[in-house]
Amino acid sequence: MEIKEYKCPACGGAVKFDSSTQGMKCPFCDTEFEIAALEAYQKEIAVAEKDKFNFDGRGDLNKWDSDELNALTQGSCPSCGAELLGDKNTAAMVCPNCGNSQIVLRRLSGFLKPNYVIPFKLDKNAATDALKNFYKGKKLLPDSFNSENRINSIQGVYLPFWLFDANAQGYVRYKGTKVKFWSDAYYNYTKTDYYSIVRDGSILFEKVPVDGSEKMDDSYMDAIEPFDYSGIKDFQTAFLSGYIAEKYDVEADKSKERAGSRIKTTVETEFAKSVSGYNSVVKESSSVNINDGKVSYSMLPAWILNSKYKNQNYMFLMNGQTGRLVGRLPSDPGKEWKYRLLYTGILGLIFTIIAQLLRILL
Repeated sequence: MEIKEYKCPACGGAVKFDSSTQGMKCPFCDTEFEIAALEAYQKEIAVAEKDKFNFDGRGDLNKWDSDELNALTQGSCPSCGAELLGDKNTAAMVCPNCGNSQIVLRRLSGFLKPNYVIPFKLDKNAATDALKNFYKGKKLLPDSFNSENRINSIQGVYLPFWLFDANAQGYVRYKGTKVKFWSDAYYNYTKTDYYSIVRDGSILFEKVPVDGSEKMDDSYMDAIEPFDYSGIKDFQTAFLSGYIAEKYDVEADKSKERAGSRIKTTVETEFAKSVSGYNSVVKESSSVNINDGKVSYSMLPAWILNSKYKNQNYMFLMNGQTGRLVGRLPSDPGKEWKYRLLYTGILGLIFTIIAQLLRILL
Protein backbone atom coordinates (compact mmCIF):
# COMPACT_ATOMS: atom_id res chain seq x y z
CA MET A 1 0.00 0.00 0.00
CA GLU A 2 1.34 3.43 -0.95
CA ILE A 3 1.11 6.14 1.70
CA LYS A 4 1.24 9.61 0.21
CA GLU A 5 2.48 12.56 2.28
CA TYR A 6 2.03 16.14 1.12
CA LYS A 7 4.56 18.81 2.04
CA CYS A 8 3.49 22.38 2.67
CA PRO A 9 5.00 24.70 0.03
CA ALA A 10 5.09 27.50 2.63
CA CYS A 11 6.89 25.86 5.57
CA GLY A 12 7.64 22.28 4.51
CA GLY A 13 5.42 20.71 7.16
CA ALA A 14 3.10 17.76 6.56
CA VAL A 15 -0.27 18.96 5.16
CA LYS A 16 -3.43 17.24 6.35
CA PHE A 17 -7.04 17.10 5.18
CA ASP A 18 -9.32 19.55 7.01
CA SER A 19 -12.88 18.22 7.20
CA SER A 20 -14.34 21.62 8.05
CA THR A 21 -13.13 23.23 4.82
CA GLN A 22 -13.00 20.03 2.75
CA GLY A 23 -9.51 21.07 1.70
CA MET A 24 -5.91 20.65 2.77
CA LYS A 25 -4.46 22.62 5.66
CA CYS A 26 -1.00 22.86 7.21
CA PRO A 27 -1.23 22.48 11.01
CA PHE A 28 2.06 24.34 11.43
CA CYS A 29 1.46 27.59 9.55
CA ASP A 30 -2.35 27.33 8.96
CA THR A 31 -1.97 27.76 5.22
CA GLU A 32 -4.89 26.26 3.28
CA PHE A 33 -4.69 24.61 -0.13
CA GLU A 34 -7.06 23.25 -2.72
CA ILE A 35 -6.53 19.52 -3.25
CA ALA A 36 -6.00 19.90 -7.02
CA ALA A 37 -3.40 22.64 -6.50
CA LEU A 38 -1.49 20.57 -3.96
CA GLU A 39 -1.53 17.52 -6.25
CA ALA A 40 -0.08 19.63 -9.06
CA TYR A 41 2.61 20.92 -6.71
CA GLN A 42 3.60 17.39 -5.72
CA LYS A 43 3.92 16.45 -9.40
CA GLU A 44 6.19 19.44 -10.00
CA ILE A 45 8.47 18.26 -7.20
CA ALA A 46 8.60 14.78 -8.72
CA VAL A 47 9.67 16.21 -12.09
CA ALA A 48 12.94 17.58 -10.71
CA GLU A 49 15.87 15.18 -11.22
CA LYS A 50 19.52 15.21 -10.41
CA ASP A 51 21.89 16.96 -12.77
CA LYS A 52 23.03 14.95 -15.77
CA PHE A 53 26.12 16.25 -17.52
CA ASN A 54 26.38 14.09 -20.63
CA PHE A 55 29.46 15.25 -22.52
CA ASP A 56 29.74 12.13 -24.63
CA GLY A 57 31.08 13.67 -27.81
CA ARG A 58 34.83 14.15 -28.15
CA GLY A 59 34.56 16.76 -30.86
CA ASP A 60 37.41 16.52 -33.36
CA LEU A 61 40.31 15.99 -30.99
CA ASN A 62 43.35 14.93 -33.01
CA LYS A 63 46.95 13.91 -32.55
CA TRP A 64 49.92 15.67 -34.09
CA ASP A 65 51.36 14.45 -37.36
CA SER A 66 55.09 13.81 -37.72
CA ASP A 67 55.92 17.11 -39.47
CA GLU A 68 54.19 19.12 -36.75
CA LEU A 69 56.02 17.19 -34.03
CA ASN A 70 59.35 18.05 -35.61
CA ALA A 71 58.45 21.75 -35.47
CA LEU A 72 57.80 21.70 -31.71
CA THR A 73 59.84 21.43 -28.53
CA GLN A 74 58.56 20.20 -25.19
CA GLY A 75 59.93 21.37 -21.84
CA SER A 76 59.42 20.11 -18.32
CA CYS A 77 59.94 22.38 -15.31
CA PRO A 78 62.01 20.54 -12.67
CA SER A 79 60.64 22.82 -9.96
CA CYS A 80 56.85 22.50 -10.30
CA GLY A 81 56.51 19.87 -13.04
CA ALA A 82 54.67 22.10 -15.53
CA GLU A 83 54.83 20.99 -19.17
CA LEU A 84 55.56 23.71 -21.74
CA LEU A 85 55.69 23.84 -25.55
CA GLY A 86 57.67 26.01 -27.92
CA ASP A 87 58.53 26.09 -31.57
CA LYS A 88 61.76 24.58 -32.88
CA ASN A 89 63.53 27.96 -32.51
CA THR A 90 62.71 28.32 -28.82
CA ALA A 91 66.08 28.36 -27.07
CA ALA A 92 64.90 29.09 -23.54
CA MET A 93 61.71 28.80 -21.56
CA VAL A 94 60.62 30.40 -18.31
CA CYS A 95 57.94 28.53 -16.38
CA PRO A 96 54.83 30.75 -16.07
CA ASN A 97 53.75 28.89 -12.93
CA CYS A 98 56.80 29.27 -10.70
CA GLY A 99 59.26 31.48 -12.65
CA ASN A 100 61.92 28.75 -12.97
CA SER A 101 64.10 29.26 -16.05
CA GLN A 102 65.83 25.87 -16.02
CA ILE A 103 63.57 23.94 -18.35
CA VAL A 104 64.47 20.43 -19.45
CA LEU A 105 63.78 20.09 -23.20
CA ARG A 106 62.74 16.84 -24.86
CA ARG A 107 60.69 15.48 -27.75
CA LEU A 108 56.96 16.11 -27.71
CA SER A 109 54.81 13.09 -26.83
CA GLY A 110 51.42 12.13 -25.44
CA PHE A 111 49.73 15.42 -26.21
CA LEU A 112 46.61 16.12 -28.25
CA LYS A 113 46.69 18.69 -31.01
CA PRO A 114 44.51 21.77 -30.31
CA ASN A 115 41.47 22.35 -32.49
CA TYR A 116 41.51 26.12 -32.09
CA VAL A 117 43.68 29.04 -31.12
CA ILE A 118 43.01 32.69 -30.39
CA PRO A 119 46.14 34.55 -31.55
CA PHE A 120 47.77 37.27 -29.47
CA LYS A 121 46.28 40.66 -30.26
CA LEU A 122 48.28 42.66 -27.69
CA ASP A 123 52.08 42.69 -27.96
CA LYS A 124 54.72 42.78 -25.22
CA ASN A 125 54.81 46.59 -25.17
CA ALA A 126 51.10 46.68 -24.39
CA ALA A 127 51.59 44.09 -21.67
CA THR A 128 54.49 45.95 -20.00
CA ASP A 129 52.54 49.24 -20.14
CA ALA A 130 49.57 47.53 -18.50
CA LEU A 131 51.85 46.11 -15.82
CA LYS A 132 53.38 49.52 -15.11
CA ASN A 133 49.90 51.04 -14.79
CA PHE A 134 48.93 48.17 -12.51
CA TYR A 135 51.91 48.98 -10.27
CA LYS A 136 51.25 52.74 -10.37
CA GLY A 137 50.11 54.21 -7.06
CA LYS A 138 51.05 51.09 -5.06
CA LYS A 139 53.14 52.90 -2.42
CA LEU A 140 53.89 49.75 -0.42
CA LEU A 141 55.18 47.79 -3.43
CA PRO A 142 58.82 46.65 -3.00
CA ASP A 143 61.21 48.65 -5.18
CA SER A 144 62.47 45.49 -6.87
CA PHE A 145 59.05 44.96 -8.47
CA ASN A 146 59.32 48.26 -10.32
CA SER A 147 62.65 47.42 -11.94
CA GLU A 148 62.71 47.39 -15.73
CA ASN A 149 64.48 44.02 -15.78
CA ARG A 150 61.70 42.38 -13.85
CA ILE A 151 58.91 44.01 -15.87
CA ASN A 152 60.57 43.08 -19.18
CA SER A 153 60.67 39.40 -18.16
CA ILE A 154 56.92 39.19 -18.80
CA GLN A 155 56.22 36.49 -21.40
CA GLY A 156 53.48 35.48 -23.78
CA VAL A 157 51.99 32.06 -23.06
CA TYR A 158 49.23 30.09 -24.75
CA LEU A 159 47.12 28.57 -21.98
CA PRO A 160 45.25 25.25 -22.39
CA PHE A 161 41.45 25.38 -22.34
CA TRP A 162 38.81 22.73 -23.00
CA LEU A 163 35.80 24.20 -24.80
CA PHE A 164 32.44 22.55 -24.21
CA ASP A 165 29.36 22.68 -26.46
CA ALA A 166 26.03 21.55 -25.02
CA ASN A 167 22.26 21.72 -25.22
CA ALA A 168 21.17 22.26 -21.61
CA GLN A 169 17.63 21.44 -20.50
CA GLY A 170 16.93 23.19 -17.22
CA TYR A 171 14.22 22.86 -14.60
CA VAL A 172 14.09 25.30 -11.69
CA ARG A 173 11.35 25.59 -9.06
CA TYR A 174 10.98 28.63 -6.81
CA LYS A 175 8.76 29.52 -3.88
CA GLY A 176 7.39 33.05 -4.22
CA THR A 177 5.35 35.20 -1.87
CA LYS A 178 3.09 38.20 -2.27
CA VAL A 179 2.37 40.11 0.90
CA LYS A 180 -0.51 42.52 1.54
CA PHE A 181 -0.93 44.85 4.53
CA TRP A 182 -4.07 46.68 5.69
CA SER A 183 -5.62 48.04 8.86
CA ASP A 184 -8.95 48.87 10.45
CA ALA A 185 -9.80 50.69 13.62
CA TYR A 186 -8.76 47.76 15.76
CA TYR A 187 -6.10 45.64 14.03
CA ASN A 188 -3.25 45.59 11.54
CA TYR A 189 -3.50 42.73 9.06
CA THR A 190 -0.94 40.88 6.97
CA LYS A 191 -1.83 38.39 4.27
CA THR A 192 0.85 36.26 2.62
CA ASP A 193 0.09 34.29 -0.54
CA TYR A 194 2.49 31.52 -1.54
CA TYR A 195 3.22 30.56 -5.14
CA SER A 196 5.03 27.67 -6.74
CA ILE A 197 6.97 29.09 -9.70
CA VAL A 198 8.44 26.78 -12.32
CA ARG A 199 10.82 27.59 -15.15
CA ASP A 200 11.53 24.85 -17.68
CA GLY A 201 13.42 25.34 -20.91
CA SER A 202 16.60 24.80 -22.88
CA ILE A 203 19.65 26.93 -23.67
CA LEU A 204 22.28 26.18 -26.30
CA PHE A 205 25.89 26.69 -25.20
CA GLU A 206 28.96 26.97 -27.41
CA LYS A 207 32.60 26.87 -26.30
CA VAL A 208 32.18 27.11 -22.54
CA PRO A 209 35.82 27.41 -21.37
CA VAL A 210 37.40 25.31 -18.63
CA ASP A 211 41.13 25.69 -18.12
CA GLY A 212 43.17 22.53 -18.57
CA SER A 213 45.99 23.49 -16.20
CA GLU A 214 46.00 22.14 -12.69
CA LYS A 215 48.96 24.27 -11.62
CA MET A 216 47.48 27.57 -12.78
CA ASP A 217 45.15 29.15 -10.23
CA ASP A 218 41.53 28.74 -11.45
CA SER A 219 40.57 32.10 -9.96
CA TYR A 220 43.21 33.80 -12.16
CA MET A 221 42.14 31.88 -15.25
CA ASP A 222 38.48 32.74 -14.68
CA ALA A 223 39.28 36.39 -13.97
CA ILE A 224 40.80 37.08 -17.41
CA GLU A 225 37.68 35.81 -19.20
CA PRO A 226 35.82 36.36 -21.40
CA PHE A 227 37.69 35.80 -24.64
CA ASP A 228 36.23 37.14 -27.88
CA TYR A 229 35.45 34.05 -29.97
CA SER A 230 35.06 36.13 -33.10
CA GLY A 231 38.87 35.96 -33.25
CA ILE A 232 39.17 32.20 -32.89
CA LYS A 233 41.01 30.31 -35.66
CA ASP A 234 41.83 26.75 -36.60
CA PHE A 235 45.09 25.83 -34.91
CA GLN A 236 48.37 25.97 -36.79
CA THR A 237 51.84 25.56 -35.28
CA ALA A 238 52.86 28.90 -36.81
CA PHE A 239 50.85 30.70 -34.13
CA LEU A 240 53.34 29.44 -31.50
CA SER A 241 56.23 31.33 -33.10
CA GLY A 242 57.69 33.72 -30.53
CA TYR A 243 55.63 32.32 -27.66
CA ILE A 244 55.48 29.28 -25.46
CA ALA A 245 52.45 27.16 -24.64
CA GLU A 246 51.53 25.32 -21.48
CA LYS A 247 50.61 21.68 -21.94
CA TYR A 248 47.34 20.62 -20.33
CA ASP A 249 47.61 18.42 -17.25
CA VAL A 250 43.88 18.08 -16.62
CA GLU A 251 42.19 15.69 -19.03
CA ALA A 252 38.93 16.65 -20.74
CA ASP A 253 36.98 13.97 -18.86
CA LYS A 254 38.01 15.48 -15.53
CA SER A 255 36.83 18.93 -16.68
CA LYS A 256 33.26 17.87 -17.47
CA GLU A 257 31.96 18.44 -13.95
CA ARG A 258 33.30 22.00 -13.86
CA ALA A 259 31.89 22.72 -17.32
CA GLY A 260 28.51 21.38 -16.21
CA SER A 261 28.63 23.50 -13.07
CA ARG A 262 29.34 26.66 -15.09
CA ILE A 263 26.51 25.83 -17.48
CA LYS A 264 24.10 25.16 -14.60
CA THR A 265 24.96 28.50 -12.97
CA THR A 266 24.20 30.31 -16.24
CA VAL A 267 20.90 28.45 -16.70
CA GLU A 268 19.80 29.37 -13.17
CA THR A 269 20.84 33.00 -13.65
CA GLU A 270 18.92 33.33 -16.94
CA PHE A 271 15.80 31.63 -15.57
CA ALA A 272 15.83 33.83 -12.45
CA LYS A 273 15.67 36.95 -14.63
CA SER A 274 12.16 35.94 -15.74
CA VAL A 275 10.79 35.69 -12.19
CA SER A 276 9.42 39.04 -11.04
CA GLY A 277 6.43 40.62 -9.31
CA TYR A 278 6.89 38.82 -5.97
CA ASN A 279 7.87 40.18 -2.57
CA SER A 280 10.28 37.30 -2.10
CA VAL A 281 11.56 34.45 -4.23
CA VAL A 282 13.50 31.44 -2.96
CA LYS A 283 14.95 28.74 -5.19
CA GLU A 284 13.73 25.35 -3.95
CA SER A 285 15.16 22.93 -6.49
CA SER A 286 17.13 22.94 -9.69
CA SER A 287 18.32 20.37 -12.20
CA VAL A 288 20.12 20.60 -15.51
CA ASN A 289 20.30 17.83 -18.08
CA ILE A 290 23.04 18.29 -20.69
CA ASN A 291 22.58 16.55 -24.01
CA ASP A 292 24.73 16.40 -27.14
CA GLY A 293 27.72 17.58 -25.14
CA LYS A 294 30.96 17.86 -27.09
CA VAL A 295 34.44 19.01 -26.19
CA SER A 296 37.21 20.60 -28.22
CA TYR A 297 40.66 21.82 -27.27
CA SER A 298 42.01 25.34 -27.64
CA MET A 299 45.00 27.48 -26.76
CA LEU A 300 44.16 30.97 -25.52
CA PRO A 301 46.67 33.85 -25.16
CA ALA A 302 47.93 35.45 -21.95
CA TRP A 303 50.83 37.56 -20.76
CA ILE A 304 52.29 36.23 -17.52
CA LEU A 305 54.82 37.49 -15.00
CA ASN A 306 55.53 35.25 -12.02
CA SER A 307 57.83 36.80 -9.41
CA LYS A 308 59.10 35.62 -6.06
CA TYR A 309 59.34 37.86 -3.02
CA LYS A 310 60.31 36.50 0.41
CA ASN A 311 59.73 32.92 -0.83
CA GLN A 312 56.20 33.72 -2.03
CA ASN A 313 55.00 33.63 -5.65
CA TYR A 314 53.18 36.68 -7.01
CA MET A 315 51.54 36.45 -10.42
CA PHE A 316 50.40 39.03 -12.94
CA LEU A 317 48.13 37.62 -15.67
CA MET A 318 46.70 39.54 -18.62
CA ASN A 319 44.39 38.36 -21.40
CA GLY A 320 46.52 38.59 -24.55
CA GLN A 321 43.48 39.38 -26.67
CA THR A 322 41.31 41.77 -24.61
CA GLY A 323 43.78 43.23 -22.08
CA ARG A 324 41.75 42.13 -19.05
CA LEU A 325 44.19 41.66 -16.18
CA VAL A 326 44.49 40.37 -12.64
CA GLY A 327 47.37 40.24 -10.19
CA ARG A 328 48.50 39.89 -6.60
CA LEU A 329 51.22 42.14 -5.23
CA PRO A 330 53.41 42.02 -2.11
CA SER A 331 54.01 44.86 0.31
CA ASP A 332 57.34 46.02 1.71
CA PRO A 333 57.34 45.76 5.55
CA GLY A 334 59.82 48.64 5.78
CA LYS A 335 57.52 50.90 3.77
CA GLU A 336 54.56 49.83 5.90
CA TRP A 337 56.28 51.05 9.05
CA LYS A 338 57.43 54.22 7.29
CA TYR A 339 53.89 55.19 6.29
CA ARG A 340 52.47 54.18 9.65
CA LEU A 341 54.91 56.49 11.42
CA LEU A 342 54.27 59.23 8.87
CA TYR A 343 50.48 59.05 9.26
CA THR A 344 50.80 58.77 13.04
CA GLY A 345 52.97 61.89 13.07
CA ILE A 346 50.51 63.80 10.85
CA LEU A 347 47.56 62.81 13.04
CA GLY A 348 49.51 63.75 16.16
CA LEU A 349 50.29 67.17 14.67
CA ILE A 350 46.62 67.73 13.75
CA PHE A 351 45.43 66.82 17.25
CA THR A 352 48.08 69.12 18.78
CA ILE A 353 46.92 72.04 16.64
CA ILE A 354 43.27 71.37 17.52
CA ALA A 355 44.14 71.23 21.22
CA GLN A 356 46.00 74.54 20.99
CA LEU A 357 43.08 76.20 19.20
CA LEU A 358 40.65 74.96 21.81
CA ARG A 359 42.80 76.40 24.58
CA ILE A 360 42.87 79.77 22.82
CA LEU A 361 39.11 79.77 22.22
CA LEU A 362 38.28 78.67 25.74
